Amino acid sequence: MALIAIGLGFLLLIVVLPLLGIFWQAFRAGLGPFWHGISDPAAVHALQLTLKVVAVVVPINTVLGGLLAWVLVRHRFPGRRLLTSLVDLPVAVSPVVAGLMFILLYSPRFGLLKDVIAPLNLRIVFASPGIILTTLFVTMPFVVRELLPILENLNNDEEEAAKTLGASGWTTFWRVILPSIRWALMYGIVLCTARAIGEFGAAAVISGKLINQTNTFTLHIEQVYMEFDTISAYACACLMASVSLLSLLAQAILHRLDPHASTQTLTHH
Repeated sequence: MALIAIGLGFLLLIVVLPLLGIFWQAFRAGLGPFWHGISDPAAVHALQLTLKVVAVVVPINTVLGGLLAWVLVRHRFPGRRLLTSLVDLPVAVSPVVAGLMFILLYSPRFGLLKDVIAPLNLRIVFASPGIILTTLFVTMPFVVRELLPILENLNNDEEEAAKTLGASGWTTFWRVILPSIRWALMYGIVLCTARAIGEFGAAAVISGKLINQTNTFTLHIEQVYMEFDTISAYACACLMASVSLLSLLAQAILHRLDPHASTQTLTHH
């Protein structure tokens, strides 16, 4: 009983009370200030930018992450184990370091690729493309790591039967493989989406935190908090916390629908 009490007390102090505190602070002055905080033009622009980044990052990571997982499981080639290990690099590297890495590559002044991107007249650092690239980096492992164990344990009998019956590779994928991995894929998408929405460190470095230009929603929260507009900061934080709770609900539903889905967190892989 003592261990249970310690565990519940730890959860209460570290998770529940801080979360409840955000909601209390957001609404303690009433609905008017709360609405003002989340409907401020800077907040709306930051939210729109965040949603645009998510709309680009999640489909790319879904397709390329699924392709990478397939290659790592179904093909044997030199360096495969190294590549599998590199999948976890974005988890091991600090997001701030990730932001600096991309500045080193794409800075128009001293970037290693400045001569490549200069003729394209493409602005990456302190612009939306830079935020997209860094978010792609930090969210890349989620879909891959959710699919890897499922693909490794996938029974090949149905695939072989489909090929024997003359089904094309594309038909086999849609009719046989995708139904077998769909829950793990959806779970990876949920994790990727939640991480992309909540990204802060890498975006803070590469975006320049320009108000109404490159401020994402998390950066906007920091901005208004540093300006001592705590009600607006907590109102926006409340919105972010609600998204996190919805992602947890989605994860729980997916696990309930598929009891064989991976139940490990990314750091346990």
